[in-house]
Amino acid sequence: MATTYIWHLRNPDGASMGLEFATGRSAPTVTMLGHSLPERVDVEVRDEASAMIARADGLEHEAVTPMSRLTLRNGSIERENVWPGPDDIERPVILPGGEVGILKRWWNAEDHKEWTWTVEFHNDVRGG
Repeated sequence: MATTYIWHLRNPDGASMGLEFATGRSAPTVTMLGHSLPERVDVEVRDEASAMIARADGLEHEAVTPMSRLTLRNGSIERENVWPGPDDIERPVILPGGEVGILKRWWNAEDHKEWTWTVEFHNDVRGG
């Protein structure tokens, strides 16, 4: 069983051949939140041995929100743009560039013009 997932997100519309958006490492998870994803994104999830877990190309947003919920399902990935709710607390979130943290707190105004959030980061450089 995999101990690590590598999430690779790429904007297929940037530059002449696309632009890297984020590559991050997480514990295995079925759902990853993505902060400020591009309008379209290609996503690949592999394990630490580079075996493909899931893949999807050209995932578009349905609405402009600060977060997207990426869900692995049968070797593919679904994208849903969301305002995080209580079920998203303690989920991993990947930021532009690839840092992965855990969403600890989220609040947004009813009109969606203001929000605040807290993410916790933990690193282990011992190679394990």
